[in-house]
Amino acid sequence: MQQLKPTQWGRGSLLSAMACDAVKTKVEVEETVVDDPVSPTGQYFNSSVLSIGILAIFESDVAIDDSPTMSTLENLFLPIHPRFSSVMVKDDHGVRRWKRVALKLEDHVNVPVFPAGLETYDDYIRGYISDIAVAEFSQSRPLWDLHILKYPTKSAAGTMVFRIHHALGDGFSLMSALFSCFRRADDPSLPLTFPSSRATKPVQGSGAWWRAWRNVPRALSVCMNTVRDFGWSLLKTNYLADDWTPVRSEEAGVEFRPMEISTVTLSLDEVRHVKAKLGGTVNDVISGTIFYGTQLYFQATAPGSKEARVTALVLLNTRMIASYQSLKEMAGPDATNPWGNRFGFLHVPVPVSGNPDASDPLSFVLKARQIIKAKKSSLAVHLNGRLLETIRKLRGAETAARYIHSTLRNTSMTISNLSGPMEQMIIAGHPIGSFYFMTVGSPQSLTVSVVSYMGKLKVAMGTEKGFIDAGLLVSCMEQSFRRISEAAAGKRADRDS
Repeated sequence: MQQLKPTQWGRGSLLSAMACDAVKTKVEVEETVVDDPVSPTGQYFNSSVLSIGILAIFESDVAIDDSPTMSTLENLFLPIHPRFSSVMVKDDHGVRRWKRVALKLEDHVNVPVFPAGLETYDDYIRGYISDIAVAEFSQSRPLWDLHILKYPTKSAAGTMVFRIHHALGDGFSLMSALFSCFRRADDPSLPLTFPSSRATKPVQGSGAWWRAWRNVPRALSVCMNTVRDFGWSLLKTNYLADDWTPVRSEEAGVEFRPMEISTVTLSLDEVRHVKAKLGGTVNDVISGTIFYGTQLYFQATAPGSKEARVTALVLLNTRMIASYQSLKEMAGPDATNPWGNRFGFLHVPVPVSGNPDASDPLSFVLKARQIIKAKKSSLAVHLNGRLLETIRKLRGAETAARYIHSTLRNTSMTISNLSGPMEQMIIAGHPIGSFYFMTVGSPQSLTVSVVSYMGKLKVAMGTEKGFIDAGLLVSCMEQSFRRISEAAAGKRADRDS
């Protein structure tokens, strides 16, 4: 399994240097155009119609000391990739490229001050994160910033939030960068380790011809699924928007409305137990939990409503690797899986209905497994990528960005997931008790992300503030997993809660 190679520490405490009143450190870089054009996806995500970012939220088990970090950010974070010290510019031919600039770290670090004397600051921190989730990125400086919240909550002694523009890279690239800044809490001399998936081996040997012939039915199935899925994707993007539901407001400009982020924590062992009972994958169980939780939320907020058209965009990593790679392995012209945005999306219908009798918990997991298995046996993801590239070449990146905006706008939610370390992370003496991430800037009322860490799964939900009842949705997701787990264990689900 590939493992991240820890970066050497700079002098001083990393987290303790994140104060706005720290010594003003200026990173002087020669102002030349980097020989690295902005990728097509980077152009889509930082356009006049889209500005997609990622919040990576780390919760510390101890109070954050924020004294000398400016120099450590300079020595540890900025060297990870030139894009962290670059802005987007157009060259003489109108091509957007990354340009190194003179970067002022004090412009990128924020340490808010809240009223003193409170025991916990959950409401203040939720409000602050809600504000930065919809704040615009300045195009005149590198597209990232760091927020240090030195106040306790019910779940943490302090919180650190990295806000990074999606144009800099996909979740895999950006989390690889952030993970390289951390060490293992149990033994800092060892690298963090991550769950890995089995690699698919190509068909080889003298029997390959016969095996290929036996796969003709599968090839036909792939063709049929591809035609169906690609056609459905075209219809969804251009004509068939989802219905109004309690999780889709249909309002224009949803991406500019305040977002509230809430989380649900699940036991990974319990998820695996359900997986063992029903078959499939961990992602099938999580998808079924989200689908069933959405059904419960519909019943609670719109009882007796008719069956609605609800679609989830499930984001897929298109890198042909089993686990995270080191940053060196992602750098250079010969890298097999280089830095950047490499993912696709699937349109997955969410089985919801206003009929309470349709709420058999296990049916949602089984249905999710059936749908996702069929979707994976399809080339629609690659065709969608080719279509976007064709649109970009014929009509420009802005038109392709509008196509993506329409794709997001016409669906009800986005679901994405990442694998986190199996061991506890620590940074400069600050053990991380929990972390999660959230995609922001999407024109949807509901965004869901899932990440694993130390035997737990953290399900984060970004909801349109004032439209979705975040507390009720959290309760519905908790009920969903509890009932699925009980049903899988052969117990009677408690339907009174």
